[in-house]
Amino acid sequence: MKMTVIGYWGAYPAIESATSCYLYEQDGFRLLVDCGSGCLSRLQKFMVPTSLDAVLISHYHHDHVADIGVLQYAWLVQNTLKGAKKKLPIYGHPYDTGKFESLSHQFTEGITYDPGRRLKVGPFTVDFHETHHPVPCYGMRISDGEKKIVYTADTSFSEDWISFAQDTDLLIADTNFYKGMDGAGPGHMTSEEGGKLASGAGVKELLLSHLPHFGEHRQLVEEAKERYEGTVSLAHEGWTWSSH
Repeated sequence: MKMTVIGYWGAYPAIESATSCYLYEQDGFRLLVDCGSGCLSRLQKFMVPTSLDAVLISHYHHDHVADIGVLQYAWLVQNTLKGAKKKLPIYGHPYDTGKFESLSHQFTEGITYDPGRRLKVGPFTVDFHETHHPVPCYGMRISDGEKKIVYTADTSFSEDWISFAQDTDLLIADTNFYKGMDGAGPGHMTSEEGGKLASGAGVKELLLSHLPHFGEHRQLVEEAKERYEGTVSLAHEGWTWSSH
């Protein structure tokens, strides 16, 4: 299993970058997790968008779904040019009917997932965990059968994350605030809380993502390291984790 960061900002993209978007690859299968603002432009550095096999959405805030419409247009244009008829499955939760329905287009098909059940997408199995966020949102544990990556999506800290992320190989943690700030209201974690979660769950590696547009990002790493002794990395476009 290989995971590549495509977008890593919270709220809105900085210059020449994108908000939340992660590409998972295994045995030629390509799964995009979240499809934030600016991600389709950045994705094309790594692959042709019409080569995607599936998309999986954590929730419907713009910084996680803004480029769904752009992706749909890409599939419309390219499929029309090539005379192809393949539809791209886009998996989303059903708790915002209007936004879920927008996942379907001429060449894309919205498919509901049940957060209470395991989802099988190509070679991946996905388990969900409800986050602490102002709207329904689901973090994910994605496995290829051997290795596991936990993606918190958007969430404030809670102890129940520790058991969900237990012994995972990589934890991608929402890190929208610095140590000492209160992220609970907006539904995000601080750097210190990301370290606390990684330490409590005994994860092998921690990636800080969904980054803020203020402060010095290296400080986030240092603050997470105060609570977690393992490897801590700062997300950036093209950051890659591989099980090989």
